[in-house]
Parts: sequence; structure tokens; C-alpha cells
Amino acid sequence: MSKSVLISGAGIAGPALAYWLGQYGFEPTVVELAPALRDGGQAVDFRGETHLTVLERMGVLEKLRGIQTGGSAMRFVDEQGRQLLRLPPEFAGGEVEVLRGDLTRVLYEHSLPHAEYVFGDSLAGLTETAAGVHATFRHGAPRQFDLVIGADGLHSNVRRIAFGPEARFVRHLGYYAASWQLPNDGGFGRGSVGYNAPGRLASVGCDHRDAAKAGAFLVFASPRLTYDRHDPEQQKTLIHQAFAGLGWEVPRLLASLRQAPEIYFDSISRADVDTWSTGRIGLVGDAACGATIGGMGTGTGMVAAYVLAGELARSNGDHRTAFTRYENAMRAYAQGCQRGGERTGKFLAPSTRTGIRIRNGLLSRRSLLNLMLRVGQKVSTVALPDYRTELSRLSA
Repeated sequence: MSKSVLISGAGIAGPALAYWLGQYGFEPTVVELAPALRDGGQAVDFRGETHLTVLERMGVLEKLRGIQTGGSAMRFVDEQGRQLLRLPPEFAGGEVEVLRGDLTRVLYEHSLPHAEYVFGDSLAGLTETAAGVHATFRHGAPRQFDLVIGADGLHSNVRRIAFGPEARFVRHLGYYAASWQLPNDGGFGRGSVGYNAPGRLASVGCDHRDAAKAGAFLVFASPRLTYDRHDPEQQKTLIHQAFAGLGWEVPRLLASLRQAPEIYFDSISRADVDTWSTGRIGLVGDAACGATIGGMGTGTGMVAAYVLAGELARSNGDHRTAFTRYENAMRAYAQGCQRGGERTGKFLAPSTRTGIRIRNGLLSRRSLLNLMLRVGQKVSTVALPDYRTELSRLSA
């Protein structure tokens, strides 16, 4: 049985996969480029029976409910701060909404008893042999593993090394998004308040855990940009250029950006990979089927990790059979969830003033808003075998 599994990425899908593999007797090692767990980040949500079933079986559902944000209302205002549209918390949030950093910490702690974590390093190369996969690292010594799984996001290092260049798999959807923390000098309350100009959204809201802090979230329309994803100063310059000259609270937000120690900046994109495995190397989460914002990627990654680990255990480590069953079970479900990401940028930052007025006007109608809320509650589902019960029965 293939026992040792290298997982690249300690975000969401990686620790979730490490937890489940550990439950089934595998030996997972998680390597993460960042020097420590990433804190902060936007709120992420779980909705529907499939998401909640996985969280419950994992034993983290009640813990996440205990630290949930309670949902966040969204308000849109004009340049003078006058309200144009208010969307209730349930519009964007699911049944459980938590900050991304809080979720990462819970999953890490839950998986830690049965997983090794290596921070501050990343894969440099992968060579498949008859016995496994020879992995080299940027800093650490080479190691041999039975399997390697890329859980390293939309810009997956594993996918680039083993499957091909990113341009083959990731499609830009016409927008970029950024977020960072700043002092709450403006007295911003719970929820977010945002200002639109054509093709741009600048929004800000109080930090859910610390009222002295606020979080900025910006979206802007743009063709694909060329920049260094590991150079925050270059990213800050791009944000300044995109929002220069706008009124409302934008100058305050841009002034805070220069002092922000950490920022999130990325394109709103979608990943589509023809097959999620090659030999002993597989992909899970956004690396296989990501959609940056609005595609329920967090929940999909958690479900995919559950299914992949279960199929590896069910197949007694036969990775070929397990990878095939995993992809057959998950692909249609994941693609159904991804579709939401296609509309996110256009909704948050319509490209024209007319488009902004139409969005605000239509969603100000309670009947249409209620209809959209009902549609949003009809999330995709997938049949989830109870792997733990099944495996216990087989071993009895």
C-alpha cells in the first residue's frame, strides 16, 4: 500500500487532505512556501448538505460554528457616502461563514497529530520512479514519496512541474482583486461598504475579531497583467494605478496600502485541467478546478480532499484506481460550483455607470432580491460515501 504522501500547500485543501489521510493510516507531509500559517484573509463560507456533511464527519463543524462571523451585509454607496443598495448577510454568506485564516488554523490543528508540516520551503522538481516520486526542494534535502498531491492553489507549483505551464490551464476572467488590513480610523462597522466607479469597486469593513482594525477589498477590471506574484510592492503599485483619482474613502485606503505588511492580490481566474492526475501525482482543490472568487472553491476543496483520501484508502493505495474514482466522482460537481466565479467580477464592478445603476436598481427590488437568494441556496450536491464506516466494516 502506498503510504507516504507529499502534499504541496497548507491552505485549505492541503490540511483537510492531510487530516483524512492520517485517519486512514497514511503518512502525509505538507510543504508550504510561507514561513507560517497565513493569517487574515476574507471570509469564506460553506453552504448546502454536501459541505456540512464533510465538516461534520471531519469533526470541525461545531468548532467553526463557534468562530463564525455571523455573515456580513454589503452596502453600496455614492461618492458622498449615501446608500444606493444594501444586500443582507445571506446574499453572500452561507450557512457557516468564517475568516479564511481561522479556517486554516482549525484544519492545521486538526490534522497535526497525524501529519508532518514543513514551512518556508517549496518543491523544485518531481521525478517519478518505479518505486515512487523523487522530490527535490528549494531548501530542504531531496526525499522519496509514494504519492504527491498538489493542493497549492490556482497557481499550483505541482501542476506546473508535472502537468505543464499555467497558461494551458488557467483562464483570466477580466478582473483582479486585492485585500489588506488597515487601522479602523474611519469608524467602519460590521459588514462592508463599497463605492463603485466603472470597472472598479473599493470596499471596507470592520474586522470581525478586532474593532480597531478594518479590512479593505478592491476589485478592478483589467486585461491580464504581467507582474511578480511574490513582489508585494509591485502589486501595490498596480492597485494605486487602478484606483488613482477616485473619491469617497479611496484615498484613505490607498494611503493605508503603503504600510500594509501583507496583501492579497490576484486575478479572478478559473482553472480547468483535462485530467487531475498523471502517474503518482494528483491535484486537489483550486489546483485542479479553481475559481478565484464566487466559485465556492473553499467548500469544493474540502469535499475533494475528503473524496480523494477516501478513494485512496478504499483502493488500498492503488493510486491509479483511486485517482480515476476520485475524478469521476468530483469533476461534474466541481465544474457546477465553478460557474459562479464567471459572474463575480461583473457583479462587483460593472464596467459602465449604466451597469452600476442597473445592478443597484434591480437588487433594490425586494422580489428580485428574494429570487436571487432562493437561487443561491440551490447549491450543487454530490453523493458522499461514508468511507470510514465502509472501511471499518471491511476490516472487521
